[in-house]
Amino acid sequence: MGMELNVVVLAALAMLTCAPWRVYSEEHRLSVKMTLVQNASALGALCLDGSLPAYHLHRGFGAGARNWLLQFEGGGWCNDIESCLERANTRRGSTRYMTKFEVFSGILSNNASLNQDFYNWNRVKLRYCDGASFAGDAMFDNGTTLLYFRGQRIWKAIILDLLPKGLGQARKVLLSGCSAGGLASFLHCDNFTKYLPTNASVKCLSDAGFFLDARDISLNHTMRSFYKDLVSLQGVEQNLDKNCTSYINFPELCIFPQYTLRFIQTPFFILNSAYDVFQFHHALVPPSADPHGHWNHCKLDPAACDANQTAILQGFRRDMIVTMFSFYESSRRGGMFINSCFAHCQSESQDTWFGVDSPRIHNKTIAEAVGDWYFGRRVTKEIDCDYPCDTTCHNLIP
Repeated sequence: MGMELNVVVLAALAMLTCAPWRVYSEEHRLSVKMTLVQNASALGALCLDGSLPAYHLHRGFGAGARNWLLQFEGGGWCNDIESCLERANTRRGSTRYMTKFEVFSGILSNNASLNQDFYNWNRVKLRYCDGASFAGDAMFDNGTTLLYFRGQRIWKAIILDLLPKGLGQARKVLLSGCSAGGLASFLHCDNFTKYLPTNASVKCLSDAGFFLDARDISLNHTMRSFYKDLVSLQGVEQNLDKNCTSYINFPELCIFPQYTLRFIQTPFFILNSAYDVFQFHHALVPPSADPHGHWNHCKLDPAACDANQTAILQGFRRDMIVTMFSFYESSRRGGMFINSCFAHCQSESQDTWFGVDSPRIHNKTIAEAVGDWYFGRRVTKEIDCDYPCDTTCHNLIP
């Protein structure tokens, strides 16, 4: 029962004469070459199919030459042998099928006008090929089929490869990620600091990675069941936060950010939509809970939702905000940007990260909010009003 992240296909946006940044982003896209981690096999750090893991590095310059931004790639998970076998023959489970160049935009852009706080940092995209948010450590071998569940080792191998390239002398560092990569930010944030200089400023950001342990519309724990199988299959529990797993009755639940967040010591920023479309489509209203397709129109267009469906969506938003409330109230070094857009992953797309018509809360873009938090310019804990009040949204329905 694999849960592949749907690819968001954006309709072409009309060119705006008042938006030169959009012209630039289309004409001067930054394409960055893949680097394979050649010594990864010595660590047993292999993708699902046994191929070498990889990343894309674009060097920083000037004042940012000793600052680093690492971005976990997202892309769903696999929680049983069948779905992992299928995944191993795609770009989500093998570097053999991945694009050898990746476009860096949004938080990864090298253009000061598009990414004013991080444009000149060393920026790294960690490619995702293990199917468990870089957190598993197991293997499946029945004599005919071999699968490597080695996300935790991949994470370590990439970091060890980057340390002599300058990460080991970093002054400022931001660990980030989107979707399954955003979950990886929660899972690896504190561990990351152990590799870095003690005087480095290290902070973490999760974009669309706050997956809720919530019931679906049939009152089943769809996500809990899915993650339980994932943790078991890929040997994830041993790599979850030890303070969390010793505190909670069901240690596998520590894969959910709502349970592990209180134990994270490193400054953390949560970027999420309160109506995250991945969770809407796969956790709140999974196909198993809507066999007759009553939610199909609502899923495609929030304006088509009836009163009952809208109330359920508002309930999901309330659950998310209530779950985060302790962090909102008590975290002095934390930040938040919880908007009310039907979106999933907003930091890697220039349209949603920073632009003349990017989503805003209190007239602040995501890029401005993250930058203000990271550099301590001002407290940034933004929670949007509920749908449909926000007219700045880019509702990105897959």
